[in-house]
Amino acid sequence: MRAPCTVLCAALLMSSCSPPPCPARPTTPAAPAGPDAALHTLFDTEWEHELAENPTYASSLGDHRFDDRWPDASPAGFERRAAHDREVLARLAAIDPARLSHQDRVSFELFKRDRELNVEGQPFRLWHLVLNQRDGIQNADDLADSLRFTTLRDYQAWIARLRALPAYVDQVAETLRQGIAEHVVQPRIAMERVPAQIDKQLVDDPDRSPFFAPLRRMPGSLPQADRDRLLAEARSAIVDGVIPAYRRFRDFFVKEYLPACFPEAGAWQLPQGAQAYAYLARLYTTTSLTPIEIHDIGLREVARIRGEMVALAQQIGFKGSLADLFVWLRTDPQFFYPDGPSLFEAYAAMAKRVDPLLVRLFRTLPRMPYGVEAIPDAMAPDTTTAYYREPAADGSRAGTFFVNLYQPRSRPRWEMMALTLHESVPGHHLQIALASEQEGLPEFRRHASWTAYQEGWGLYAESLGAELGLYDDPYSRFGQLAYQMWRAVRLVVDTGMHAMHWDRRRAIDYFLSNVPKTELDVTNEIDRYIAWPGQALAYKIGELEIQRLRRHAQAELGDRFDVRTFHDVVLRDGAMPLDVLARQVDDWIVAQKR
Repeated sequence: MRAPCTVLCAALLMSSCSPPPCPARPTTPAAPAGPDAALHTLFDTEWEHELAENPTYASSLGDHRFDDRWPDASPAGFERRAAHDREVLARLAAIDPARLSHQDRVSFELFKRDRELNVEGQPFRLWHLVLNQRDGIQNADDLADSLRFTTLRDYQAWIARLRALPAYVDQVAETLRQGIAEHVVQPRIAMERVPAQIDKQLVDDPDRSPFFAPLRRMPGSLPQADRDRLLAEARSAIVDGVIPAYRRFRDFFVKEYLPACFPEAGAWQLPQGAQAYAYLARLYTTTSLTPIEIHDIGLREVARIRGEMVALAQQIGFKGSLADLFVWLRTDPQFFYPDGPSLFEAYAAMAKRVDPLLVRLFRTLPRMPYGVEAIPDAMAPDTTTAYYREPAADGSRAGTFFVNLYQPRSRPRWEMMALTLHESVPGHHLQIALASEQEGLPEFRRHASWTAYQEGWGLYAESLGAELGLYDDPYSRFGQLAYQMWRAVRLVVDTGMHAMHWDRRRAIDYFLSNVPKTELDVTNEIDRYIAWPGQALAYKIGELEIQRLRRHAQAELGDRFDVRTFHDVVLRDGAMPLDVLARQVDDWIVAQKR
């Protein structure tokens, strides 16, 4: 998956301002004359609006106009953005898509679909779920890891952000408090992890604050007088503003928010809970599948993959049941690295093993490189095995494959290849970096993040390890099956908890009975699904559709089918809903037959 974020949280936390022109950002080609001109003007205006409304996102892309501010997380800010989405749809109604070029019709559809989904979700007021145990104000300091700190202005902007942080924290508390009043809250079991995360911000010495980290690595090129002044200003901002704000927030969170949280897992507890979850299922899968239909797909996939697991166990001569094999894979020391550094070294070596093989399956590769880094210690106990962070659009930061080194004896070797393929290449980095480099697309498409497409591609990428000869022992092959099963199980447990009233223990037990992941990892996964309803459905649904499209193209084209060209077709236009992708592939098939 990508770096932790949520459509209910980070993508909605934005602030308002009127930005000046930005020469540092990659530029979109000039808007054409004729019927497409009004559409491109709207695209450009709305991209500027999105960056201004979401200054932390702009900063992470390398647009430094807003480096001194945080999003507006107040209830009024969310209401204002909801009204803006409705206004944009009204403006779109004045544009006739029939008069547009083919590529602009696709852009029109994607742009409109995104706003329509936003508006459809507004009655559920899910923006009150403004944090969870994996992402929120309690780890706002993580932003620094994606920023550059090379100039005096960079540090001045960061200190300005520190001074502005108390207002941001108070806005989050206000939105959560309104969520309490409207009964739009998170389940308590997941939120019980958050107070310990807040505690990491409550330091006695400002130099030990996570927000002080950039000040510890100031470049020698800065004059000593500037460095001394920046250090003093940062310490003052942390002592006088940041720490008191987090103390207030912790007091609110423990005394008001936690007691108001839902006692059980499941979005069904929300007002209009069944409708809200059905909406989230459509949002994340980009299909019209109902939660029950998705649950049934998951059950079928679990049964199919269990059969493959049993066959592989017999092939390697394992004597015992599948449950016995799972226990062995979870516990035998041969499957684990002894410590974090050796686990990290193995991941780094594995990632670079994949790179030179990609030309066998891909014609077009991204120019932007990627690196491997450890997940920060403060978040590692509460997050998943790995995730990916996209590169900065201005080229100042490469893509990053983050790996979890917490409790290395819960991180088995047999899962590492499938995980690497998913998060780096040919998975998330290849797809996301390549999309960002498509200069002929509007900015919003270069950075689009339709979850079913992106996570479906990541899961599909895992299967390409077999074609590249990377599953070269039965245990890594079993790891790939285990990861397939993991995503199939997600369909069952996510719909089980949020639509069918499964409790957390039932979901954990079902997971453990079908996947050889350790209980620590399984528990973190289940708690992720509890706090982020519907997102986990995207992976398997997206992968099944991409696999179907490949089989369809092979059947239609026969000897003319070329997998490298197929991958170009799937990747060249960036992320998109699955039905739009299917039309793109069908159009290519027709063109190949001429």
